[in-house]
Amino acid sequence: MAPASKNIAEGAVCAVVGAALALLTEDVHIPVFTLTKVGVVLIAVGAVQLLYGVYRGFGARSAE
Repeated sequence: MAPASKNIAEGAVCAVVGAALALLTEDVHIPVFTLTKVGVVLIAVGAVQLLYGVYRGFGARSAE
């Protein structure tokens, strides 16, 4: 798998898992942190990975 597509895939999976945590774990209480906040962080990390993968993909095409 090319590095750009790997970043895109990882970012998409991370964002989907984060969205599931943010939407489905509102009633779950953990002493240290809330899973809803972890989900929001995962969405942000996934979005950054997606954008970086798209950037690398376009950068590799323009270098050819």
